[in-house]
Amino acid sequence: MSSILNIGISGLNAAQVALSTVSNNIANASSSGYSEESVLQAETIGQSNGQYTIGSGVNVTAVQRAYSQYLTQAVWSGNSSLQNATTNNNLTSALNGFLSNSGNLQTSLDNLYSSFSSVANSPTSSSVRQAALGSASSLTSVFNTLGQQLSTQSTQVNQQIGGTVTSINNLASQIAKLNNQILQAGSTGNPNALLDQRDSLVQQLAGLTGISASTSNDGSVSVYTSAGGTLVSGAQSYALSSGANQYDPGSTDVYDSAGNDITSQLSGGTLGALLSYRDTVLAPAQNALGQSAIALASSVNGQQAAGLNLNGQQGQAIFSVGSPSVLPSNKNSTGGATITASVSDVSQLTTSDYLLRYTGTGTGTNGWTLSTTSGQNVALTANANGTLSANGLTFSVSGTAQTGDSYEIEPTRNASTSLSVVMTDPNGIAAAAALTASAGTSNTGTGKAGSVSVTNSANSNLLSGATVTFGAGGNYTIVDGAGNTTTGTYTAGQPITADGWSMSLTGTPASGDTFAVSANTNGLNDNSNALSLAALSDTGVTNGGKTSVIASYANLTAQIGSAGSLASADLTTQTNIYNQAMSTQQSYAGVNMNQEAANLVQFQQAYQASAQVITTAEQIFSSLITAIQYG
Repeated sequence: MSSILNIGISGLNAAQVALSTVSNNIANASSSGYSEESVLQAETIGQSNGQYTIGSGVNVTAVQRAYSQYLTQAVWSGNSSLQNATTNNNLTSALNGFLSNSGNLQTSLDNLYSSFSSVANSPTSSSVRQAALGSASSLTSVFNTLGQQLSTQSTQVNQQIGGTVTSINNLASQIAKLNNQILQAGSTGNPNALLDQRDSLVQQLAGLTGISASTSNDGSVSVYTSAGGTLVSGAQSYALSSGANQYDPGSTDVYDSAGNDITSQLSGGTLGALLSYRDTVLAPAQNALGQSAIALASSVNGQQAAGLNLNGQQGQAIFSVGSPSVLPSNKNSTGGATITASVSDVSQLTTSDYLLRYTGTGTGTNGWTLSTTSGQNVALTANANGTLSANGLTFSVSGTAQTGDSYEIEPTRNASTSLSVVMTDPNGIAAAAALTASAGTSNTGTGKAGSVSVTNSANSNLLSGATVTFGAGGNYTIVDGAGNTTTGTYTAGQPITADGWSMSLTGTPASGDTFAVSANTNGLNDNSNALSLAALSDTGVTNGGKTSVIASYANLTAQIGSAGSLASADLTTQTNIYNQAMSTQQSYAGVNMNQEAANLVQFQQAYQASAQVITTAEQIFSSLITAIQYG
């Protein structure tokens, strides 16, 4: 009787555990991260009488969760890629929005060049000239606004980097605590709820940064960053930190628990997207916009200097733009060198940032080396005046540098926000050509004076005037207004140059012929330089003089548009991959309500049957007692 009763009780207990497990599955069917649980049962070993063995019931050996390490890690990886793609898509979408809602820089550029054309049509009209300055002011406003928007987004991205690092550390700490609880609970059975919580936290962590994870024999999980550093090991977490870049205090870098800068080594998740977007999309966009601003100011101001204004003076600058930023490393020696940088050739100016380092080797560049921030070496040229030049930039060094000192150069980063209009007098627009050329009245040759162009507007004798006198064999002598004499031999088709001007001739000058180069005295009625200002819309300025300002901005919008399209496509791809990984994992570990309903009926019936076994045992026992009493 005891055996039947014990068997019935063991079956009842097993069915009760199974019913509780099924009930828990049903209750948590919608709980995120919950893994379906199942009861593992085993027959209790019975006693043999030598001829046969009778079973003695059932034992519940475990309540096991449905788990596949491969499928779970596929979800972690998919979430890392999805959050990376989501963050990148959101940021590039915002950047495209800035470009499209910035007041349309393309239209503002067109308006400026069109206003110069209007000045050419009415060079003496004060209202037309004022409108041209108004167009210039509107253009700088659009440049400034767009530049400020990009700068604001940069600040926000850097703040998000710091916030994401904090979230990573919080999750790593929670995972380590769960590791400890799991280790402590391991001796009492599978702590399924703790394991599910830990998997959910690891999945969240993977969404923040690319990780790799491995499970130890003791059940604890170790988590590593994409840089190879440890985030979690057993019950110990290792915090990352965020801090200012060694050159730019406004740029946030990430450091491991040992203080090593691992910014460039991190990838995946939200943090990887923020770092990649900042360094490969946003900063290049800021640099390209700044390059356009510098090209605008340089080309317009340069053409201004090649003409005369309504006051009969050489044209002055319409625009002003800030100098390149030079950021010393916070690791530099105290009291070292001071570096200043300037743009010396806009046509050679790139959108790269640079690192200028002092190696102390005393080479032809006085121990200095230059490379882009991406690591590409750049050739430096040492100039006679002690300065250094490369890629359209000139560097001046003062003070004494120490070996290992370095400086980050940002030639164009802040140019769009610093662009401004410095001309206030509309009469200052140089619509007239600065110089004219005329042939002597007693010339006997067929030579005729053509146009005179300005090749160096900074030459102090540019407007002093000059007389070119031809001798035998095409030899000529130039005497300028300052009394300087230059000689040369004329070659047909080649210009004659001096004092920052270049004069073209047609025909063949005879010996004794003279040509005069002088300041344009008919400037009030001349529009040739205004036409040249208007023609800047199609004039190459950057990229070795091949790309106009308008084209350079069009290239920027195309690049950002392409980045946005790629980000959107990647988001679609990563969403599909993640959904597929989740679907596969849930088909294995998720709660199937139909199956649970069937299990509920099955275990309910098992419970009832076991109860009936107990009842039967009681009845037999009662009958036996009665028989003994009345036997």
